[in-house]
Amino acid sequence: MTRTVLESATKTVVIGFDEPFCVIGERINPTGRKKLAAELELDDFTTVERDALEQVACGAMVLDVNSGAVFTNKMAADPRYADNNFVEPPLMKALIERVQAVVDVPLCIDSSVPGALEAGLQAAYGRPLLNSVTGEEDRLELVLPLVKKYNVPVVAISNDDTGISEDPDVRFAVAKKIVERAADFGIPAHDIVVDPLVMPIGAMASAGQQVFALVRRLRDELGVNTTCGASNISFGLPNRHGINAAFLPMAIGAGMTSAIMNPVRSVEMEAIRAANMLMNHDPNGGAWIGLAKVLDAVKDGVTFAEASRAAMDAGARTGGRRGGRRSRG
Repeated sequence: MTRTVLESATKTVVIGFDEPFCVIGERINPTGRKKLAAELELDDFTTVERDALEQVACGAMVLDVNSGAVFTNKMAADPRYADNNFVEPPLMKALIERVQAVVDVPLCIDSSVPGALEAGLQAAYGRPLLNSVTGEEDRLELVLPLVKKYNVPVVAISNDDTGISEDPDVRFAVAKKIVERAADFGIPAHDIVVDPLVMPIGAMASAGQQVFALVRRLRDELGVNTTCGASNISFGLPNRHGINAAFLPMAIGAGMTSAIMNPVRSVEMEAIRAANMLMNHDPNGGAWIGLAKVLDAVKDGVTFAEASRAAMDAGARTGGRRGGRRSRG
């Protein structure tokens, strides 16, 4: 059975067909978040630390850390800041260090800049997930050697030099190509987590059907774990959280094993916890019962994040235990 093993300093998370659905928190990402990018430009990591703590409290098992910031003011004074190859490596290192200082979960190192990926790999404890490689030839040649060198799993996105195809058969072929090329580098299929690319349902009526069929093929024919940007399905539509909450259990039923998403949304997390129980990945219902207690607290006027954090703190006081710190070699 396919098992993709991720590690932090002291914790292990397994992405697998018979494991609870892996929630990868998406919020540490300055792309499209002008306030966060402005803070990072001033070396202010307050929001990063808060987002890390909130996401873990709400159920994120892994945190995605994206360094794609634009430093507008620094760019005006120094043209080097217009180059992501200059900006992202030191920023990624700083982000990883700050996140690891406040939470202990495995990380997903997310950048289009190979130098930032390696900076993150050098700073991360344990065994992070690398995000990402595509089927583009130059990307394969840059990223797969890093995956092999650091012995980490990688997200494989199903697009190549021709772009993103609307044909699911083409996206499957790209995923197969990446798995085969990874094998040439000695990287096993269980360390490839394929993103089959979720299209917006508002633009393509068959987008949901496509991704469910693709996930089944990826599982049955390639034996790989899968992930996606869950909110892509609802892009451009009203009541996005309702759509996401319907999509996620259906994807889980089709065999999807993880998603990069916002865990600070109770409706999506409620759907995932219910799906885990129905798929026999929460056989005693412990996670579902724990969530129910949090949602009861929300009814009393606190936010989902506040109630989740209070429940996590209470659990730590009544028996939580930390192990020793294990750094990367």
